[in-house]
Amino acid sequence: MAASVSLIRATSYESQALDDSILALLAPLGGMAAFVQPGQRVLLKPNLLTGARPTKECVTRIELVAAIARQVIAAGGQPFLGDSPAFGSARGVAEANGYGPMLAELKIPVVEFRGKRYDTASENFSHLRLCKEAMEADVVINIPKVKSHMQLTLTLGAKNLFGCVPGKMKAWWHMEAGKDRDRFGEMLVETARAIDPDLTIIDGILGHEGNGPSGGEPRELGLLGASADVFALDRAMVDILQVEPSAVPTVVMSQRLGLCSDLAAIEFVAQHPEALRIENWQLPSNLMPIDFGAPRVLKSTFKHLYIRFIKEPMKTYAR
Repeated sequence: MAASVSLIRATSYESQALDDSILALLAPLGGMAAFVQPGQRVLLKPNLLTGARPTKECVTRIELVAAIARQVIAAGGQPFLGDSPAFGSARGVAEANGYGPMLAELKIPVVEFRGKRYDTASENFSHLRLCKEAMEADVVINIPKVKSHMQLTLTLGAKNLFGCVPGKMKAWWHMEAGKDRDRFGEMLVETARAIDPDLTIIDGILGHEGNGPSGGEPRELGLLGASADVFALDRAMVDILQVEPSAVPTVVMSQRLGLCSDLAAIEFVAQHPEALRIENWQLPSNLMPIDFGAPRVLKSTFKHLYIRFIKEPMKTYAR
């Protein structure tokens, strides 16, 4: 059965316009009610990369998360927000990016992810340590940002689910699998397959191009995409940005593992990628190695612990 992908033009984060855009985006897929039933606990998984550059479009926009949350509530679901940033806590990064008032207004709790071992379908990665809060949610809505990435060329829906790996484990995976781009891509794909998001909605109204995931610049793209198949949506976005699929490890491995065929096998229920293509999307000036040496892993772990248990509590106390 062909994967269905919905792609539409969307140019505004204004509340009413965005509500209308989300309704139009999801209508061909059956609306939010096709994914969320009354009483279900629904994880909203945005990209909460960093709290350090809130004007650079490094994270999923608050307005989009709020619009999706309103749809979930209207369908009778119980949304909660969760992520496992590489540095700091989900709440700390969310608040640094201005999420606080929205979370309070819609009464959305923030859950800090913890790890638990889960078996996967891959013989190479039967020991993935994933956050049980994501694995045990009734519904997972993945809300990535369209961004260039200095290690992986692009970060889209599949890569965003790496945020369901506990913070300090991310650095370990960079050390363990990062010497081989295909192996690291396979690990990301198997992580995404294990989490198996019910719905992915990608934030492409404003993207982040250049030396991402945090060092680039905002870029107007004017689009939103959605699908129950995260790999098909990523494949469509690669075409829209006119990036070679072979340059993106998560796309390479999803196709090699038979999780996503080519564009012709995807059913586009709204606009076709060809009508939304972006000219001159800026990729990183240079790709960096994926692997982390042991000293960098230790430094990353200590930085994460410092921000989470010393710096963030001190800010809270100062208030």
